[in-house]
Amino acid sequence: MRLEDTLLKELSEAHGISSKEDGIRKIILKAVKDHVDDVHIDSMGNIIAFQRGSGGAKLRVLIAAHMDEVGFMVTGFDSNGTIKVRNVGGIDGRLLPAMRVEIGDKKVPGVFTWRPIHVSSHERDVKKVDDMRIDIGVDNKDAAKGKVKLGDMVTFVAETVTMHGPMVRGKAFDDRAGCVQMIEILKSGPYPVDLIAAFTVQEEVGIRGASVLVEAAKPDAAIVLETTASHELPQDEDEPDQTSVTKMGHGPALYVMDRLTIYHPTFRKHFEDTADKYGIPYQYRSPQYAGGTDAGIIHISGAGVPTVAMSTPCRYLHSPHIIMNLDDFAHGIDLVRHVLTDLTPDKLER
Repeated sequence: MRLEDTLLKELSEAHGISSKEDGIRKIILKAVKDHVDDVHIDSMGNIIAFQRGSGGAKLRVLIAAHMDEVGFMVTGFDSNGTIKVRNVGGIDGRLLPAMRVEIGDKKVPGVFTWRPIHVSSHERDVKKVDDMRIDIGVDNKDAAKGKVKLGDMVTFVAETVTMHGPMVRGKAFDDRAGCVQMIEILKSGPYPVDLIAAFTVQEEVGIRGASVLVEAAKPDAAIVLETTASHELPQDEDEPDQTSVTKMGHGPALYVMDRLTIYHPTFRKHFEDTADKYGIPYQYRSPQYAGGTDAGIIHISGAGVPTVAMSTPCRYLHSPHIIMNLDDFAHGIDLVRHVLTDLTPDKLER
């Protein structure tokens, strides 16, 4: 199937900044409704879909992937009509000069301001997000207020395209890729275990949606589907072999540890053994790098939940031009399908 016809493209190009995931929910609800026994939206805005197992294993497994993406919120207006914003989620200000965006439900087009090279000094300081402005093509504050209002969300504009071979480029693969993986996993069910599929909100601003999951789902185990950084390109002639978080084309990445979680060793070994059994490539995400996932709150909720995180490696995360390898993406789906099929209670013991 062409990328242009896929759910990945539709979700990638849709708008869904933290706390404003409405459009993403509509797409996902339509995609999952025929493959689950029950689906509802909780008070936080998470989608909770339940798929009853075939009964082979008396286990409840929570799978989570977050719907939200990073972006900005309008915080004010300058007299010249430019828009003040603050970031929603982690964004590096170095990305922003001359970047295209859309503002609010009306998708007002704008561009982050930029001093052209012709009138710039060669020694330019990189601005922080709070110091930057968005130009929407008006020349005074009143005109700007007529098109944009305080609190409007600002989203990157980017098309999802095929590059070369299995490589694709688009925005918000973090974590729309994980959402699509979860949908594909549900389509292949039921499994011997009961599944609670949670499409979570506000992960990018502090894993807030995931904080309410365990009390409601009462899972025996949890799997978090994510994307993670891949930066294996050479950057420094003096250090050509810098350690990378992950490497694209080497399969999905299993976590050992991150900023918030040391992952359950026995459950992770089940992933490793399953991948070896079925010939599915995988790698480890380097534990020396920061970052966290919804697992950070899931694994310590209730009486504690054995948790594994699995990520698809991506270049240029938290930018409008993320690059992902569809083979890594597909291998992640296959691995979780087999993990669920072969899961038994002893795979969760310490």
